[in-house]
Amino acid sequence: MNTSELPLTSTSTNGLFLKVDLYNVKKAALVLRALNHKLRQQILKLIDEHGKMTVTELYVKMRLEQSVASQHLAILRKAGFVKTDRDGKFIYYSVNGERMEEVNQFAHDLLS
Repeated sequence: MNTSELPLTSTSTNGLFLKVDLYNVKKAALVLRALNHKLRQQILKLIDEHGKMTVTELYVKMRLEQSVASQHLAILRKAGFVKTDRDGKFIYYSVNGERMEEVNQFAHDLLS
């Protein structure tokens, strides 16, 4: 058995063989975990309220260490929840509304 797959034979599937892609399940869990954090939720809310912000604006406004703000922004960026736009030496972060809607729809479908 490949460690990234979980083979299942279930009576509920009429004996059909199912493979669960554990690699993609793990990646999806990391995306959801990125959103399930109070500080990252506050960061997203603040960015959304301002439209776009630099890391400096964020850490000053939230009274965080620069490294903490940067680490959380990196997690949000990797999960696709924020987009970046470079303007000279400044990088502006904005909320990726399409990604937020995708996750919202995924959670709705998962719970339906």
